[in-house]
Amino acid sequence: MRALKYWLPVAMVIGIMYYFSTDDFSADNSRSMIERIYLWFSPRANNHALANLNYLVRKSAHFSEYALLGVLLYRAYRMDNNARWRFKWALFAFGSAVVWALVDEFHQTFTRTRSGSIWDALLDSTGALFALVIIRLYCATRRTADSR
Repeated sequence: MRALKYWLPVAMVIGIMYYFSTDDFSADNSRSMIERIYLWFSPRANNHALANLNYLVRKSAHFSEYALLGVLLYRAYRMDNNARWRFKWALFAFGSAVVWALVDEFHQTFTRTRSGSIWDALLDSTGALFALVIIRLYCATRRTADSR
């Protein structure tokens, strides 16, 4: 039961990511929603600005969703262990995030309007790595503060 507490959020995020990899969230489908929101704030935006915004939002989503996955995977591998940081947990979390990024991009090659991209998998992996580095830095500063 304890494992469910830690692994259920990981499974839920992976499920949401899987759904985001379907045709429902293709660039064309997300563009219309992003454009409506942006045009509400800036009604005179040109097509180039809208295309750039769509690209930025989509790539930011890649980075941040995998940062969240990295945190959740680290938490799941750590479980209730009292130790604040273990390289092994970070390595397992990062490896799992990289594998899922590759599987996710491979899955997109089977959709009608999407395509897989090794560059997106690299961006995803960078998001997970970034989150794990932040966890490491946080743990290091807490340890220094606790020893004073």
